[in-house]
Amino acid sequence: MMRDEYLPFGKPNFSDDEIAAITRVLRSGWVGMGPETLEFEKELGAFVQAPQVVTTNSCTSALFLSLLAHGVGPGDEVICPSLTWCSTANAAMHLGARPVFCDIDPDTLCASAETIGAKLSPRTKAVVIVHLGGLAIEPGPIRDALPAHVALVEDAAHALGARYADGRPVGSSGNLTCFSFYANKNLSTGEGGAVALSDEETAARLRSLGQNAMPSDAWKRYSHSKSLLSFALTDLGYKMNYTDLQAAIGRIQLRRQPEFHARRLKIATHYHENLPRMISGLRFQRDLLDTDHARHLYLILLPRTGFPVSRDRLLLALRNRNIGASIHYPPLHRMPLYGGADQPALPETESIGARILTLPISASMSLADADAVVVQTEQALRAEERVIV
Repeated sequence: MMRDEYLPFGKPNFSDDEIAAITRVLRSGWVGMGPETLEFEKELGAFVQAPQVVTTNSCTSALFLSLLAHGVGPGDEVICPSLTWCSTANAAMHLGARPVFCDIDPDTLCASAETIGAKLSPRTKAVVIVHLGGLAIEPGPIRDALPAHVALVEDAAHALGARYADGRPVGSSGNLTCFSFYANKNLSTGEGGAVALSDEETAARLRSLGQNAMPSDAWKRYSHSKSLLSFALTDLGYKMNYTDLQAAIGRIQLRRQPEFHARRLKIATHYHENLPRMISGLRFQRDLLDTDHARHLYLILLPRTGFPVSRDRLLLALRNRNIGASIHYPPLHRMPLYGGADQPALPETESIGARILTLPISASMSLADADAVVVQTEQALRAEERVIV
């Protein structure tokens, strides 16, 4: 019997505390970027152990501003994995640069020093590494393999709460590290993003560029309204700032991260204990049950050969049973926008991209929800096998 209610692959967890925080900000009379945002930036900086945090309206904007701050522009190349969300590549394209896609390590499902090194050219200006699914890959070996003039940016949209091998949180490396607070993320404020970094001067530039290159933000202009604040614009900026409404939610969500992390681990552990008995040869992303993995996504890899049901057929069967399975991600390099058939082959990316499947995981799920995923997966497999036979 199929599940009655649709279970999305990711769902935010909001409590009365988030609602109260929004109410408090609404009653304050100031809902734009202001004191709540500044406090959230400080608290987020403490959480990821970064001296500077600049919030933005999305992770896409965070990536764009990070590449812009590193001088990326027309004629440049930016290396990134193909197994990622389109924003990773699009941020470079919006600056007139060309994304160059690299292959991935089949164990981590992320780029490595070797796969990135194979794509370096005299035009390489930056590299964007992606902590896919919430697995933190080590930036040190990648940085060491790059020429000094090539910038390294971390796409940590999935990785808030993840830790590097030495125990430091993602965001503490000193690289410009970009986070997402989209609706389904581990910390959700509906939309939003942030850049964690160490350099105060760069942080000030990012903050200014995200607010039309103004020399001061709207809150300072408002709170110092008795003074004459004159200015002359010198740079072309963008409207990419965060708001106090979002920050109020984010501050509560940040405090609840240990609770969310524990719930995700329980869900993943339940899957690990039950899925292999029904899918022989099932593979998982490395360290999926490690406490340093953020587990934004629960990624599985169906067997390369001998599996009786295609990935796409199983995906549709699960959705028909109200289980919100998904694909993260269809490889970008085969899409028309990025060159499609004209792009060089990426063997591991293409093999994994055809077999990867995302099962629901979120801090809003119960163990009963997780068990429903297991049961519906088993029933879907049996039903599809009968159809094939």
